[in-house]
Amino acid sequence: MEVTAVQGDITRQQVDAVVNAANHRMRGGGGVDGAIHRAGGRAILDDCIRRFPDGLATGDAGWTTAGDLPAAWVIHVVGPNRHAGQTDRGLLLSCYSRALEVADELGARIVAFPLVSAGVYGWPKDDAIAAPLEVFRSAMTAVEEARLVAFDAPTYELIREALG
Repeated sequence: MEVTAVQGDITRQQVDAVVNAANHRMRGGGGVDGAIHRAGGRAILDDCIRRFPDGLATGDAGWTTAGDLPAAWVIHVVGPNRHAGQTDRGLLLSCYSRALEVADELGARIVAFPLVSAGVYGWPKDDAIAAPLEVFRSAMTAVEEARLVAFDAPTYELIREALG
């Protein structure tokens, strides 16, 4: 699997699936979650409500339609919230491995990922970059490209450096 870094808006990526850093309720929110729900339209929320009436557990993943996004699917993951005492790195790793499993179930070959938990959930950025790279390097998946999407230039440069 090729791992690439992109600076830009995850909601505009021309990919098979976009990964959403959702909260456990899966009803929209701030950051990446809010951006995906706004850009994708009501269809994403309606599908979240229908498919996940009780939300998702931290570390888990599930998919919905992508609504008006250029992708076919949104793969929602619930990252650990360090500010709420969720410090188990295994939960963060699980977000990426479960997202790849869901992508394989869907037949998605190009998947755009945000840095899960790196925003308001307070995960240290260096580890928020190291965690997906660790999973991607050892994953047995049919995904051909895992695209790490950074909204800002400093984060993009950190990802590029980590990729070598």
